[in-house]
Amino acid sequence: MPKRVDHRERRELIADALMRVAAEHGLEAVSLRHVAAEAGVSSGMVQHYFRTKDEMMTFALSVVREHGEARVTRAVAALGDNPAPRALLRAMLVELLPLDEARRADGRVALVFLAYTAVRPSVAAALHQETAGLLAFIAGQIHAAQSTRPPDRRVDPDRAAVGLLAIMEGLGIYLLGGHYPAETALAALDTQLDLIFGPAEPVG
Repeated sequence: MPKRVDHRERRELIADALMRVAAEHGLEAVSLRHVAAEAGVSSGMVQHYFRTKDEMMTFALSVVREHGEARVTRAVAALGDNPAPRALLRAMLVELLPLDEARRADGRVALVFLAYTAVRPSVAAALHQETAGLLAFIAGQIHAAQSTRPPDRRVDPDRAAVGLLAIMEGLGIYLLGGHYPAETALAALDTQLDLIFGPAEPVG
């Protein structure tokens, strides 16, 4: 009986190899041949699953996205039913920051992909859609919390969402570069959340 091939597993094997090549040798080293060598498979197998470098990069980003979604889902579930918007967003954004080796690996791939799409608008289309969805979700949470704040302390949800996402992305880049420790990044994130939502409620 012929051996059953797990195509998803093979694609992830190749995507993992792409991540290692990009992280260790830079974006210019990412090619079908180099990725095949890193994965320990033939160039023909890589081309069977990914016809172009664009397809490889897009799939690698989708793997990173799935990792992030799984971490966020676990963190939000730990908050219990109906978490407050501030707590929910903090849990989500903290999980997207590169605060451990697994998240740093994903963060390096995401950073490489951003640089790659800067000169390839067609490849960036999926990323634009993802960013728009994330911004809409963050804005919705901010809007939901506005009724609990005095009128003079309320913010524009859409503008605040853009700023909060920019803060998170910027913190991620500086963390990847080792510019400051996790404690500094988390303090900066909490300061931005305080400006939007007010100080966090005391625990206990």
